[in-house]
Amino acid sequence: MRLQKILAAAGLGSRRQCEELIETGRVEVDRQLVTELGAKADPETQEVRVDGVKLPKTRLVYFMVNKPPGIISTSNDPAGRPRVIDLVPYDGRVFTVGRLDKSSEGLILVTNDGDLADRLTHPRYGVDKTYKVEVAGTLERKDLAPLLKGIRLAEGMARAVAAKVVRQYKHSTLLEIVLSEGRNREVRRILAKIGHKVERLQRIAIGPLRLGELPLGQSRPLERDELKALKQASRGSTGKTKPKVRRGPKKPAKAMPPQPPARTVIGGDTSGAAARKAAAGKPRPHKAARPAGKTGLQKTGRPAGKGGPHKTGRPVGKAGAAKKFRPAGKAGRPQRG
Repeated sequence: MRLQKILAAAGLGSRRQCEELIETGRVEVDRQLVTELGAKADPETQEVRVDGVKLPKTRLVYFMVNKPPGIISTSNDPAGRPRVIDLVPYDGRVFTVGRLDKSSEGLILVTNDGDLADRLTHPRYGVDKTYKVEVAGTLERKDLAPLLKGIRLAEGMARAVAAKVVRQYKHSTLLEIVLSEGRNREVRRILAKIGHKVERLQRIAIGPLRLGELPLGQSRPLERDELKALKQASRGSTGKTKPKVRRGPKKPAKAMPPQPPARTVIGGDTSGAAARKAAAGKPRPHKAARPAGKTGLQKTGRPAGKGGPHKTGRPVGKAGAAKKFRPAGKAGRPQRG
């Protein structure tokens, strides 16, 4: 873990204030002075000191909060407005995992585990967030198709993993929408793109963690099983494995029946005798020596003439008359007769 994160988790100030402690030479790791901001340390196995005072080991805490409307998610607010972290009974430094805007309500996590917070909020890990949304007007199932196909926002395409109509009222519709990203006010913006204003927005689940019956404005620590399932989801695994299939011994491959040798036709002989002779190393008969085929003729050399050699030896017929050269015509070029 980066050294400034360790100092911030110990309650020594903001990340920037902790970086200043490192740069001014006030931080030691295993009695060695550290001034580089990129330095890392393991708070479980290494000793970290600030101004010579050893840091106490940080105990990681995890709370779920049912955020009411009107409460802000940010940890630092100069205006002094009520914050989500004020609803958690813990005096150390904690922060919210992701955000819900001021008008929204529902499930939000509070922790000091920066690694888990990063995995739950980064879209690369694909942890789903489920929302119940009441919008103005009437929507049918077909009206939700653009949400699944993708809505173009200023920072890119936003796409719902799932969307369905839960209930229709006289002037509004209750939806359930699942997202795997955490863009600012994403649910409100994609619904506005299809012409519906959000009247109420409540987050009811983060991955496998459900809000359940936790009262509005209350918080409680996560149970061990809940934390385990949440960490599995943040690693891209649901914790479910496919059952192993017992396989018996492999069956021996079936022997292929012997195939007869391919028959080679040489000189019109289809009996295979010529092929066997060729395989035995005997020379093949020349084309001129093969028996007559259907035409009953053999190709032979023809005497050279003005037009070169020509075929002879064929009986003259309609289709088999030999071609002759006749004397040149007026154009001075030979003509075929």
